[in-house]
Amino acid sequence: MNIHNNHELEEKIGYVFHDDSLLTHALTHSSFAHESHQGALADNERLEFLGDAVLELVSSEFLYQNYPDKHEGYLSKLRASLVCEPTLAYCSEAIDLEKYILLSFGEEKTGGRKRKSITSDAFEALIGAMYLDGGMEPAKQFILKFVLTDIEHKKLYHDCKTTLQEIVQARHEEGLSYVLVGESGPDHAKVFTVEAQVGETVIGQGTGPSKKAAEQEAAFNGIRFYQQDSTQGE
Repeated sequence: MNIHNNHELEEKIGYVFHDDSLLTHALTHSSFAHESHQGALADNERLEFLGDAVLELVSSEFLYQNYPDKHEGYLSKLRASLVCEPTLAYCSEAIDLEKYILLSFGEEKTGGRKRKSITSDAFEALIGAMYLDGGMEPAKQFILKFVLTDIEHKKLYHDCKTTLQEIVQARHEEGLSYVLVGESGPDHAKVFTVEAQVGETVIGQGTGPSKKAAEQEAAFNGIRFYQQDSTQGE
């Protein structure tokens, strides 16, 4: 169970709930609901479903208004990069959301608090809870503040392996490879660690519940490695 209170989280998100139970509901992972015998609908999955729809509407409106010269295909791809699991998990870090999620003892023990699928789902559930509690406006302001910022940076998540491949091909003769360097956790909750390497040089590392997810994060960190290198060279 989380050791932090709801009021602390409300300060971080800049919104005070009229119905505090909605916030608690948004933070309740299915493992905790099951462990505490709260019933099948006590977890945050229904709120996540609603929050996902609110997020898609707000992000669609934002992109439509702010990219007037871009066609539908471009906007769809950009929106997908902004609302995908790794990006939302990244957004959740700004409010330390993982600290407040209610998890079962077993899920806690196997590293669930750091699992991107859990934090991204809770992030969407939080949006759904804000929408139910205060309407579209507070949910929209939250999304504008914590999701629809630094878009150029965040959109790299969506297709970062292709982007990194292009960067490496333009700069190096050696090829890009992804090397599995670690594997931990029980079979039902594996955590993989992968390094992105150019020759024998490690340019990025990532972890995830699958090799593919770990490779994606490693690629993203590889892109950041080259971005930082370019900035320092200026």
